[in-house]
Amino acid sequence: MKIDHASITVKDMNQSLDFYCKTLGLKLVSRREIPENKAEIAFVSSSDGDNIGIELTYWKEKKDWTDGDQLDHIAFVVEDIRKLVEEFRSKGVEVAKEPYSLGGSKSVIAFIKDPNGIWLELIQKQK
Repeated sequence: MKIDHASITVKDMNQSLDFYCKTLGLKLVSRREIPENKAEIAFVSSSDGDNIGIELTYWKEKKDWTDGDQLDHIAFVVEDIRKLVEEFRSKGVEVAKEPYSLGGSKSVIAFIKDPNGIWLELIQKQK
């Protein structure tokens, strides 16, 4: 597995993009709506070609904010997502979301939880 990105939940997408791009100097890679999740995501990354990025996630219906909620998930690129999910399940790992694809994406994703309840995204990218 290879780390692909970490996702943080943001209160205001425009304000967050302004901070990460203008203040920190990161580059906006992509931004799009995820209607089925009632969310918007944007990816930012360093301009030196480093492929590890930060996903900014704005949940449109999120109203309450508790310290610690900001880390949404850490994502890993995997080769065979269905096989890996079954391996993790056999080891007692909690599968939070079975493999699926979001509208407009060719990748297959799934989520598992670490022992602390932190969500880990598994991504099988289409070649």
